Amino acid sequence: MMENRLSEGSEGTCIISQEVLVSIAGTAASEIDGVASLANRTDFKRLMDKKHSARSVRIERENEGIVIDVFVNLKSTARIPETAGRVQQNVKSCVESMTGRPVNRVNVHVMDICFQDPAAVQP
Repeated sequence: MMENRLSEGSEGTCIISQEVLVSIAGTAASEIDGVASLANRTDFKRLMDKKHSARSVRIERENEGIVIDVFVNLKSTARIPETAGRVQQNVKSCVESMTGRPVNRVNVHVMDICFQDPAAVQP
């Protein structure tokens, strides 16, 4: 498990777990208009090698900052470049403001386009 040590002082140490970073980034991506959902693990599991877990968000340490990969499904009405750009900005802003850790890159992977609103489907 990767931990991000934020600060050490006379009071102690602040450590943020990878799961917290994943949660912040996933929530930030989901907030963007045009994002239908985070991609289901099975949507991209075949694209990942065995050393990476199949999650909707992947966090890696790079130099003094972090790199975030976000896997999303977009609504059919979304303009892909604009929506992906807004996801990048929101994820970077939220993670940096909540953790104080610099985000070097946010890579957005569009895994699918949803042509029907999942909420409109009745069982």
